[in-house]
Amino acid sequence: MKIITPALTALALAMAAPAYAEHHAPAEAGAPAEFPMTPQGAADWVAMVEADLASFSNRAQKVAWINETYITDDTEALLAEVSAEGTEKSVKYALQAAKYAQVEGLDPEVARKLTRLRTGIVLPAPTTEGSAAELAKIATSLSGQYGKGKGTLDGQPISGSDIEAEMGNMSHTPEQFAEMWTSWHDQVGAPMKDEYVRMVEIANQGAQELGFADAGAMWRSNYDMSADDFAAAKEQLWEDVKPLYMALHTYVRWKLNEKYGDAVQPKTGPIRADLLGNMWAQEWGNIYPLVAPEGAGDIGYDLTSLIEEKGLSEKDMVKVGEGFFSSLGFDPLPETFWQRSMFTKPADREVVCHASAWDLDNKDDIRIKMCIKRNGDDFVVIHHELGHNYYQRAYKEQDFIHLDGANDGFHEAIGDMIALSITPEYLVQIGMLEPEQVPGAEKDIGLLLRQALDKVAFLPFAHLVDKYRWGIFDGSTAPADYNTAWNQLRLDYQGIVPPVERPDDAFDAGAKYHIPASVPYTRYFLARILQFQFYKAACDAAGWQGPLHRCSFYGNKDVGAKLNAMLQMGASKPWPDALEAFTGSREMSGEAMIEYFAPLMEWLEEQNKGKPQGW
Repeated sequence: MKIITPALTALALAMAAPAYAEHHAPAEAGAPAEFPMTPQGAADWVAMVEADLASFSNRAQKVAWINETYITDDTEALLAEVSAEGTEKSVKYALQAAKYAQVEGLDPEVARKLTRLRTGIVLPAPTTEGSAAELAKIATSLSGQYGKGKGTLDGQPISGSDIEAEMGNMSHTPEQFAEMWTSWHDQVGAPMKDEYVRMVEIANQGAQELGFADAGAMWRSNYDMSADDFAAAKEQLWEDVKPLYMALHTYVRWKLNEKYGDAVQPKTGPIRADLLGNMWAQEWGNIYPLVAPEGAGDIGYDLTSLIEEKGLSEKDMVKVGEGFFSSLGFDPLPETFWQRSMFTKPADREVVCHASAWDLDNKDDIRIKMCIKRNGDDFVVIHHELGHNYYQRAYKEQDFIHLDGANDGFHEAIGDMIALSITPEYLVQIGMLEPEQVPGAEKDIGLLLRQALDKVAFLPFAHLVDKYRWGIFDGSTAPADYNTAWNQLRLDYQGIVPPVERPDDAFDAGAKYHIPASVPYTRYFLARILQFQFYKAACDAAGWQGPLHRCSFYGNKDVGAKLNAMLQMGASKPWPDALEAFTGSREMSGEAMIEYFAPLMEWLEEQNKGKPQGW
């Protein structure tokens, strides 16, 4: 689920397809004459940049919207043009920001904006002649290779989207899972390695020109602390929630052993990566039928059926989502939202159906773009996307560079927090569920296990993806060790192993989209932690007394006021300030997630008695 904001458009158009402008090379040697290398000169330069980027982003946003809602050769050409222009601006301003960042006595807010300008490019090319073009060529090649990638099933070629779906089809045999896993990693990952090695070399040179030790340090420098301190803080977050994952791992391993036997999945040691219902073993929800607790059954109601019974249209479903925020005291969505959003797939043209939230003008032109289906999944997604929209509108008065979440995990976490709030109690409050239909406590373990298979199982994977790349960027992982390091991290953190022996010269990491596409992954890890921290803060403010996972804060305007106090800060303050405004804490913590899943943890410990933990 994507978020589109003006600041992100202007500063990060290059992230998806880094097509750096050819005349990147002749960067200015010093400051523009009208903006001297002084604290005031830096402040004036930043103000000029913000004005330019704000104007550009309004135009770029409209072009991007048109392309995603009306895909033609012409709209793709227009988007390519504006993307190239945005890239040129990003590169030029990042290089100049690196020079101003060295000025002594900078105003803290100016220094913060300079950092955001420098870290707005994921793959920075150095000014060396030809480097930008080479980096663009490699980045495009890697993305193209992934997009065209195929594996095999029963010896027949199968595309990426299809093979991903088939990995979640529990009717396949272990041999079929192993074939799909191995063929995908061999045919997609391995051929990328040499180009990836060269891409790292160029990006590191670019990061060093921007004042960072390497590209990984640059990625970690956007979290209001030193790169090393952030890496340590992230590791601690993982340690906070690790016991929950370990208990889940032990239980799932035992159930897989019952299903497949010792020859396929032993009772001890790591889990075979291809048996977890996902190509990357990152989320395990597809295997719920194999591991569901006895007697879990249905939960007493079906959200899709409730939508049908109430006769809700696609637009009605969005209205229900708006009502959640209105109950907290937020203003109704503007009329333009209803006029300009895309709620259903048009019959007469191609569109990008992937759900996304948009802010086109940093005023009130917020929209969502979805091909809504009248089912429970999309009902949840609508609430999530509206979380982005209300965040966007809350910080609209901030300066341009601050039009974003407090850190890159915040925006997704807000949407996820709202999605967590779709509890049976909430459905009763809005008249979609009768009180007698609320499932009893005996259903809680099944519900929580289903949640944990996605949200808890995801944590170690989300943590290690960037940890792996940081090691590549800083040189501690040499090219000859790329595959060994990847599979060692997967073993150390996830307790999983490939279904077959992997050659040292493979590049299994390249079989995960975010690696060849160079999309930082830390945001997803932070969002999984923060959503529970935000959710608990809201429930505490509402005076909720029951189990955390059943909490509803619908209708509580005190919660809304506290939430808005955080949202309206945008990225204008260090993220601990924003976090404190809502939760009262200045530290990200896994404690709320642990509390949410406490009943499941108690049950898992009972199930796991006598069974070895770890690998």
